[in-house]
Amino acid sequence: MTAVLIAALGLLGLALLADLVLGVRHAWARPLPYLLGAAAATLLTIVGAAGLTGHPIRLSLDAFLGFGAADLTVDRLSALFLVISFSVAVPVSLACADWAVRPHRVRARGLSCAYALAFASIAVIVTADHVFVFLFAWETLTVAFYLMTAHQRGCTATPAIVTIALGKVSGAALLVGLLLLAAQSRSFSFPSFTTLPHTGVRDAAYALLVLGFAVKVGLVPVHVWMPRGYRAAPGPLRAVMAGVAVNVGFYGLWRTLALLHQPPPWLAVVVLLLGGATALLGIAHATVQTDLAEVVAYSSVENAGLITVGYAVAMIGAAASMPPLIAVGLLAATLQTIAHALAKSLLFTATAGIEDATGTTELDDLRGVGHRLRFSGTGLAIGALTLAGLPLTAGFVSEWFLLEALMQQFRLGALGYTLPLAVTGALVALTAGFAAVAFVRIVGLTVLGPRGPRDAELARDTGPLGKLALTALGAGCLAVAAVAPLQVRVIAAGLGPIVPRDATGSAIKGPWVLQPVFPGFSILSPSWLAVVLPALLAGAGLLCLVFARGRMFAVRRVPAWRSATGGVEGENQYKPFAFTNPTRKVLANVLLTRAELRTVERQSGGRDDDPRPDAAGAHLGYTSDVVEAVEQFLYRPLLRPLRAAVRTAKRLQNGRLDAYVGYLLIAFVAVLALVLILA
Repeated sequence: MTAVLIAALGLLGLALLADLVLGVRHAWARPLPYLLGAAAATLLTIVGAAGLTGHPIRLSLDAFLGFGAADLTVDRLSALFLVISFSVAVPVSLACADWAVRPHRVRARGLSCAYALAFASIAVIVTADHVFVFLFAWETLTVAFYLMTAHQRGCTATPAIVTIALGKVSGAALLVGLLLLAAQSRSFSFPSFTTLPHTGVRDAAYALLVLGFAVKVGLVPVHVWMPRGYRAAPGPLRAVMAGVAVNVGFYGLWRTLALLHQPPPWLAVVVLLLGGATALLGIAHATVQTDLAEVVAYSSVENAGLITVGYAVAMIGAAASMPPLIAVGLLAATLQTIAHALAKSLLFTATAGIEDATGTTELDDLRGVGHRLRFSGTGLAIGALTLAGLPLTAGFVSEWFLLEALMQQFRLGALGYTLPLAVTGALVALTAGFAAVAFVRIVGLTVLGPRGPRDAELARDTGPLGKLALTALGAGCLAVAAVAPLQVRVIAAGLGPIVPRDATGSAIKGPWVLQPVFPGFSILSPSWLAVVLPALLAGAGLLCLVFARGRMFAVRRVPAWRSATGGVEGENQYKPFAFTNPTRKVLANVLLTRAELRTVERQSGGRDDDPRPDAAGAHLGYTSDVVEAVEQFLYRPLLRPLRAAVRTAKRLQNGRLDAYVGYLLIAFVAVLALVLILA
């Protein structure tokens, strides 16, 4: 299997060279890097599957690039995340290839390079066992994100700048945290960290590592790059960022728990509360956004919060020395990670197809788009239902486990744990309710609603490879739920380095029945639901056919999601913006909703054909928007001192070589002194 790993990395190198050498001039050359990437992702999935069976896989990097003794090692945890990341990367790569072959989609070199760099970085991050190999790959992934978000010419540079700025914050936190651990263990090898004693330095390093990975997954308050960055990336490359690459952040959190084991209790509680707040803030903004790409992007923030909540439950279990609680928390978080990877890849792939056909992602212009774009519309509906957590989808199983994990608070006697768990449980329940509102809007108005004004302008749906990708991802969202017990067995094997396999495997009560690790608490059978619910639906339909005597189809037909007033047509119909207005009111304190009612035209009554052209017939304009509170009150006040610091730093850039050498010497001495002090 080591040869397969080498072959996968080699294919990604060929994909990078293909973009640099062949460019984008020829139509046959544009999809080539993505097809090579799909082949590499297939090989990496095979490597991960072999690693889950316990097959030893190790690629030695001794003395390569000056890192010293280092390896790329696939243990069970690495294998699990290789399978999660690259199994969805295969259809996403096919969608990218289908998108790239269309004219005027890729206008310059660099995008495929960023794609190949991202995939290679993910593979190295997940398998690295050396501090500097890991950090090198992490910084490479940050550069790849920057290239993706900055690729589109003519767009504002702000998303790319915010993305790379917070990416550097993430890298700096990881660098300092890992160096603190290396100074304590006197080794740059990850396995050496497992024997470190519980000290203040170790706890500080633990917190820094969690911070570094939290930036990548989008945890409040370092989530602001995610909606901007995902929105700025072109086409299905958003799925590469949101469905594939983001998993390295979750892997980092899981690996930190595997290496350092017991976290400081205060850190576990802080992560738990931040996860709940992130979930609610993310879904609140997703519910009221008017752009489809931004809705999907903000739902990534919500899912990051949900996954982090499960991880925090596991941290509390580790702090309280309760392996079953570790198991149920990590199981819920991993199930949610899988559901998010599938659904988010599907949603962004479908969004790319819709944007390609219509030229817009504005929800008010996409009403009823599913009537014409059958594959993209169906993919959008399945992805939305999955993230809404409805039965028969992967999202239902993962959210059930997450809520069950939070309900285990009574097993902990300390109020410092039980109260935060209760608060977070309420936040997650509220999040689940608003998620239904957010994605019902997508399904009801965007996919199934009355045809919008752009319906006549729609071009063809995505091509054959894009349709294959949508079909595979949509089937994955449904099939994973149907075989949930098998999925739990695979996860139990992958979590072996953190929690005993038997502890996680106790979630399987019977061949097709699940329970939240603790026996006798509750049970669920997603597999039977996949059989029973369609059977009940078919039975109800059959009864209607038998007893209606032909009258079943003799009903009055109206477009779905009509306004309450029956005859409303055109631009006065019920729109996605109006659908979310109650949410703006209910969550006004979270969203800082601002509304303004003003007179549009008083002199003539507003229109030339107005039957009452006087002041009494004046038309009113109503606007309502929301504020990103974290950005408004945390980051914007920092802009002025940051600009002052930048102006001061510019003075150091005097162009003199001796000055730059002096700066390097000062930095080297400072780092050396820090290491000596900590050692």
